[in-house]
Amino acid sequence: MIRNVAIVSLSSGIAGEKSVQFEVEIGLRRLKEYGLKVRFMPHALMGEEYVKAHPEKRAEDLLQAFRDPEIDMILCAAGGDDTYRLLPYLFDHQELAKAAADKVFLGFSDTTVNHLMLHKVGLRTFYGQAFLADICELGPDMHPYTRKYFEELITTGRIREITPSDVWYAERESFSPDQIGKQLPARPDHGFELLQGPPVFSGKILGGCIDTMYDFFNGDRYADMPEMCRKYRLFPDEKDWKGRILLLESSEEKPTPEQYRQALEYLKETGVFEAVSGVLAGKPMDGTYAQEYRQLLVETIAKPDLPIVFNLNIGHAMPRCIMPFGVDAVVDAERQTIRFAD
Repeated sequence: MIRNVAIVSLSSGIAGEKSVQFEVEIGLRRLKEYGLKVRFMPHALMGEEYVKAHPEKRAEDLLQAFRDPEIDMILCAAGGDDTYRLLPYLFDHQELAKAAADKVFLGFSDTTVNHLMLHKVGLRTFYGQAFLADICELGPDMHPYTRKYFEELITTGRIREITPSDVWYAERESFSPDQIGKQLPARPDHGFELLQGPPVFSGKILGGCIDTMYDFFNGDRYADMPEMCRKYRLFPDEKDWKGRILLLESSEEKPTPEQYRQALEYLKETGVFEAVSGVLAGKPMDGTYAQEYRQLLVETIAKPDLPIVFNLNIGHAMPRCIMPFGVDAVVDAERQTIRFAD
């Protein structure tokens, strides 16, 4: 059971801005109602400018959270776009490997980079939710589907099974205080979609936000990011992907079909699609480009026997499940389940 939670800002420092303090207070209240003791790490609330300028302090917070024996869970405040800049402070002298400990680590979006950092040092992690995006939901409560998985994680330290949500929600158009208590309208959803291949496949899941993975190979956002990722061998090699299941989900930036195709091409060049046992793809936010993404997954991967399952409630589209990385999983698209080993 989780008792002590540390909140870190490893990408954006938005959690420290005055404009979102009312959201932070909502999230803190909910966590405390679960009986959790919550601690913001020293630099997590320093604000966007400070956090942006000090990747070494972000790395320091992460290392301190892993070293502290009282902390059971490390919860990311939000995503962002430049957590790759922590790489030298975590790997130049094996800092992360030395600090690594068996704790629950939860985050998504740009945190994809942190998940792969932790994968490099042999840690299992959990992908799919974050403090501001989920715990601080402005409605009367967390979305029921989201809350179900969060409660399972904090009470058992694991996720046993993922099934589809019956509904989905469009992104909230405003995050001002007048939205507090306003429930987003629910829209019917239709479950996991098997695009091709056998309906049942297995392996340990790894992956994350396809926009972030695009930046691993393309320097348009940050010119030094591809070089840094290569230097520290952040993206697993083909041998490491062997038998795994690749998770892909797209961000609130809603990549165009051309960007999505290019991201898949970059991944294809690494040999990942020759190595994995299947691909899981998240529901796009607001359903934008869903049909184009379906078609691109099939056409670009161009491996008809490789299972591809689309429309998972993971990542940026609401509501969100939590997906364990590094745990044996069995995907059954006919039964609409993903089950995880003990």
